[in-house]
Amino acid sequence: MKISIITITYNSAATVRDTIASVLAQTYRDIEYIVVDGNSSDSTQDILEKALPAFEGRMRYISEPDRGIYDAMNKGINMCTGDVIGILNSDDYYTSDDVVGRIADEFSRRDIDAVYGDIHFIKDGEPDKITRYYSSKLFRPFLLRFGFMPAHPSFYVRKHVYANYGGYATDYKIAADYDMMVRLFHKHRIKAGYISKDFVTMRTGGLSTKNVKNRLIITREDVTACRRNGMYTNTFFISVKYLYKIFGFLFTSRKQT
Repeated sequence: MKISIITITYNSAATVRDTIASVLAQTYRDIEYIVVDGNSSDSTQDILEKALPAFEGRMRYISEPDRGIYDAMNKGINMCTGDVIGILNSDDYYTSDDVVGRIADEFSRRDIDAVYGDIHFIKDGEPDKITRYYSSKLFRPFLLRFGFMPAHPSFYVRKHVYANYGGYATDYKIAADYDMMVRLFHKHRIKAGYISKDFVTMRTGGLSTKNVKNRLIITREDVTACRRNGMYTNTFFISVKYLYKIFGFLFTSRKQT
């Protein structure tokens, strides 16, 4: 089973080496690594070019302007030839070297369309200090109306699902990943399995949590995504997830002390 991994980059020279190294370190070898670069002006393209020989033909990249991150993700999906597709952001890296192997095992033994697991957040420069742990264990499709979804960086899906139900909607600024989850789980009722494993280490400061303005945008877009895909929700329902995040942050902080 070939697993395709997509990384989207744009001026990612400060972090993408860690991303690439974590893919290269995976013990599962039937990997196709696709990097879609938005025509970076820093040394990102040089880093990608130098990484090619280590992958021995398993890595491809393009570098060209795009219409945003979701357009770039769709380009990556269209480039993939694997049986299963996942996305690893250029600020992030796999938490251990057996993540992809565990994903492949789950798809091999079960008749499912997708899998998902857990992730955790760190501050840049403090890799051993967890600022927040995001577990997808409790996810159920009905919770989407409250803004809850599986951790997107842990989401791996069979290629035919994208072929049948489409890629990421490019008219969202932030919430196209949430729209994808509502579309797949609620509208199309895909079958998915949870893996109790920490897949990805993420640096804090992503687009969806950058500032209050972005939180307001994502709340509006979450409501739009639900309504577009036939799921009732409202702003109050979606806001429930922020209370959960605060609780999770406090719980993680307490465990660290």
